[in-house]
Amino acid sequence: MPKDIKANSMRCEITPRALELWNPGIQAALEADTDTITIYGIVGEDWWGEGNTVKRVDAALRAIGDQPVTVYINSPGGDMFEGIAIYNRLMEHSQEVTTKVLGLAASAASVVAMAGAKREIAKSAFLMIHNCWTYYAGNRHAIRELADTMEEFDQAMIGVYADTSGLDEQDIEKMLDAETYLSGSTALEKGFATGLISAAEVKETTDETQAQAQAARKLDAALAKSGMPRSERRKLISEIKTGMPSAAGGDTLRAVVSGKPRAALDVSAFEETATQASALRDLLPIR
Repeated sequence: MPKDIKANSMRCEITPRALELWNPGIQAALEADTDTITIYGIVGEDWWGEGNTVKRVDAALRAIGDQPVTVYINSPGGDMFEGIAIYNRLMEHSQEVTTKVLGLAASAASVVAMAGAKREIAKSAFLMIHNCWTYYAGNRHAIRELADTMEEFDQAMIGVYADTSGLDEQDIEKMLDAETYLSGSTALEKGFATGLISAAEVKETTDETQAQAQAARKLDAALAKSGMPRSERRKLISEIKTGMPSAAGGDTLRAVVSGKPRAALDVSAFEETATQASALRDLLPIR
C-alpha cells in the first residue's frame, strides 16, 4: 500500500542554490521596537527547535495587537507548509502589513513576502520562486504519490503569486518550473513588489552564530543528498555544533553571496560524493 504522504512528515527543503547564494548577514539598518517581525534564516523549525514558525509569528502579532506591522525578510526559504501558514496568518492581521525583502526571499520566504499590502524590496535584493523541492526516499508508489502531493502544493503557490502580482497563472507556472530569481526592479515591474527600499534601510553584519548555522545548513543538505534520514542528520549536526570554529564574513554589502561563505567548517568535502557524506555516521558518535 502506498504511503499517505500528506499524513506523514514530507517536508519541503531549501534548494542548494538558494542556500549557496543567501547572505545571512543582511538585516534592517533600523527596526522599530514594537511593531516589527523578522524572518531571518530558514522558514520552519530548524534542527534545534528554533526558526521562523507560524507559532512564533502568531505570538508576535498577538503582542503587537491592533497595530500595523512590518515584516523584514532575508531567508533562503525552508518548509513551504510553514511559509503558507505564516502567509495566511499575516493576511488575517487586522491592520496593514508591510513586507520588506532586504536580501533574499526564496521559496517559502517569497510566499511570506506576498502577504504584505505593501511589498517593498531592496533594488539589490532578490525574490526566488520555484516548485516545492524536497529530498525523499521510497518505492515507486510512494514517490508517485509524493509527486502528486507536491503538484497540488505548487498549484496553491501559483494561486498566491498570481493573485498578488496580477500575472497569468500559466506565466507563473513557467517561472516556477524555471526556478526564477527576480531582482528588486524586476519584482516591482512584474507586480510582486509595490515599491523599492532605499539602500540606507539595509546593513550587513558579521555574526559568528549565523555563520556557524549557515555551515550547518550546508552540511545538512549534503547529508540529505546521501539519503540520511532527517532525524539522524539532526543528531549528527547537534553533535558537531558546539565544535564548530568561528567563521569570518565579507566586508561588501550584497544581497546574495557570489562565492562560498568563508566558514571555517569546510563542507565541500561532504558534497563530493554521497558515500563520503554517509560515512560521517561511522566517523562521529551519535548518542
